[in-house]
Amino acid sequence: MDMESTERHAGEILFTDERNRFALSKAVSRGRLRRIARGIYTRSRDEPSAVVRRNLWAIVGHEFPGAVVTDRSARRYAPDEHGWLTVVHSRSRPLKLPGVTIVPRRGSGPLFSDNPLPFGVWGASPERGLLENLGARSGGPTGRYLTVHEAEAWIVDLAAQSNGADRLNDLRDRARQIASTLGRDHAFDRLTSLVSAALVTGDASAAVSDALRAWGQGEPFDRTRVERFTALRGMLNDLAPEPLPTLLEDDARRALLPFYEAYFSNYIEGTEFTLDEAAAIVFDDAVPPNRSEDAHDIIGTYRLVADAQERRRTPNDPEDFVATLLARHMTMLEARPDALPGRFKDRANQAGSTIFVAPDFVEATLRRGFEGANGLIDPYARAVFMMFLVSEVHPFVDGNGRIARVMMNAELSAGDQVRIIIPTVYRLNYLAALKGATHNNQFDSLVAMLRFAQRYTARVDFSDRQSAERDLAATSALRDPVEAEDYGVRLKFPGGV
Repeated sequence: MDMESTERHAGEILFTDERNRFALSKAVSRGRLRRIARGIYTRSRDEPSAVVRRNLWAIVGHEFPGAVVTDRSARRYAPDEHGWLTVVHSRSRPLKLPGVTIVPRRGSGPLFSDNPLPFGVWGASPERGLLENLGARSGGPTGRYLTVHEAEAWIVDLAAQSNGADRLNDLRDRARQIASTLGRDHAFDRLTSLVSAALVTGDASAAVSDALRAWGQGEPFDRTRVERFTALRGMLNDLAPEPLPTLLEDDARRALLPFYEAYFSNYIEGTEFTLDEAAAIVFDDAVPPNRSEDAHDIIGTYRLVADAQERRRTPNDPEDFVATLLARHMTMLEARPDALPGRFKDRANQAGSTIFVAPDFVEATLRRGFEGANGLIDPYARAVFMMFLVSEVHPFVDGNGRIARVMMNAELSAGDQVRIIIPTVYRLNYLAALKGATHNNQFDSLVAMLRFAQRYTARVDFSDRQSAERDLAATSALRDPVEAEDYGVRLKFPGGV
């Protein structure tokens, strides 16, 4: 919570003293105030837990003057998922509030390296927080201290920041100065070995967590993303298979599916042509002179999905996975040298509020993520996993969505299941499902969205352009997604089924 927001809401909270005790009690009886805890009142009609969160530092500063936020709470300067805020203060009794419990312990007061918070409260510096957590006898998600894995994850996050090596060296120097004051000399030795592992100047085996060990071995990965992939795998493992097999007698109906797959996959990424223009590019090599790169994007995608062997080729292991991604990217974007075809990105990328995996973390995160596909047998489950893995890492400067869908459909074809196209009108549904999975682990929506798209694809007659475009027009597939949203138009199955 920042100082500005705290000061803005400070008038919501009132504390009792000998002078106002009677007046506050009278105001409560008249309904003008509400009691939050003993001696703490509010004028607000909002949920008490929300009032407490807005005014947390005012409450801590009044009830625990000069307290230092440390131990588990040192990492974020905020209550943990259980509502605990751990502080150092001479007061011995916890203070239970709506949504938050402030849990004190005795210890050293503010040190020179600690950070001032509003209302006279202090936040433990990273070096103090790490020393006090690493020096604890026990830790855990329900205790007042971080586990060793959580402390090591903190070190990795510090190492991953800009000038991370310098930051860690400075942190170690400051930790040396305060370790004795805190009675954490033994914890300093432990911290030194972990910082050395993160700086690749020590033995990475000193680390307990995979995250710090991988960083120390020069293979840093995005821990948050890998945890998200693990959660998705767990959800997909519990998913009941709903096979949608490709039938031999339907081969004729799928004759032009690769063309429409390449067309839509590019269109929803902004490479927009009419269907006639795209058909001329793909089938007649009629490349518009003023849009050569865009045309070759469609041609490259078409080559990947039209090749009977390539479109069903799936990687066997992490190394093969990385090699397959790079090779397909080269084929797809070879006409765009600025997109670094066949190479991972060399700069950070983001879409809206979503910041993707940092360039230095890309390859190791892909490898770790691919290992999460082990044990997924259902082709549809593997397809969803592979699409989300590539989309979430966003390993390339350009072409990430198209490559993600190629990898998804390869898993389906390898399992003789119907491939998936994302029609123009379905673009916002697709992006919303991805965003929900990224920010809130809402994997159910992602699975349902792709399942609908697969069933839709199975029902369209792709035997020739006339049949396909009749179905596409009848189902609103070609409508502009924003316009369709405004008019309540939705993608529907051919024949209204």
